[in-house]
Amino acid sequence: MSQIDQATREYVESNGLDALLGMPVAAATRTIYESVDTSVTAPYPPDWPDLVRLHRTIRERRVTTILEFGCGWSTFVMADALRRNEDDHGTYVRTNLRRSNPFEVHVVDDMTVYLDAAVARIPADLRNRVHPKFSAVEMTTFAGRICTQYVSIPNVAPDFIYLDGPSQASASGDVQGISTRHPDRLPMSCDILRLEPFLLPGTLVLVDGRTANARFLKSHFYREWAYQGEESDVHWFELREAPLGRYNRAQIDYCLGDGWPTPLSR
Repeated sequence: MSQIDQATREYVESNGLDALLGMPVAAATRTIYESVDTSVTAPYPPDWPDLVRLHRTIRERRVTTILEFGCGWSTFVMADALRRNEDDHGTYVRTNLRRSNPFEVHVVDDMTVYLDAAVARIPADLRNRVHPKFSAVEMTTFAGRICTQYVSIPNVAPDFIYLDGPSQASASGDVQGISTRHPDRLPMSCDILRLEPFLLPGTLVLVDGRTANARFLKSHFYREWAYQGEESDVHWFELREAPLGRYNRAQIDYCLGDGWPTPLSR
């Protein structure tokens, strides 16, 4: 089981996340499986260390727009973090930055049972921040490598991307007889690689587990990314390039500080 340390517990309780989710912080977090169990369709219970990591990151970086691959309790927690960001920074963001989807979570998933459950548990005052999208997943190639992609993804410009889907069992079709649906395969999505040309400097990507997929991204990114995480099984990529114009510069200065880039220490 994931362990709940004192710092995690204090963050949950001081921010009222346990009351928000209706789940005591002492409740067991989900079991971490060494392989994907494709028979599981019920939503997982909260994993508090993961949720605190997301909430704290979004708050500390003053994130404005999130793109999430896969859904779950993370969707709920990220919506709450964006609400707090809007309470603190909404006027400045709307007045000074060019953000067409401010304080929104755009989430794509191929399993309606998960997508419906993730949205249904979110209270009405947060639900309008969450924009769910169903999409099938298919086998494809990227740079000649076999991988998966969502057929359709949200058309937004995120400053934070959370990669926690799809399941390796989700993709339809095959490439030369190869599919991730084999039980010994691994998740291997290329969606972020296809988005890479459009991402703004300062964008942060968090890959939850999925080490093989993180290595795939790392080996195919062509822009200037800082990376950390091989030892922890939580992978961080930050796009560190010169700003693309004054709006991107203003967003970096306000969200990340005029001392950016700082070391990636998580």
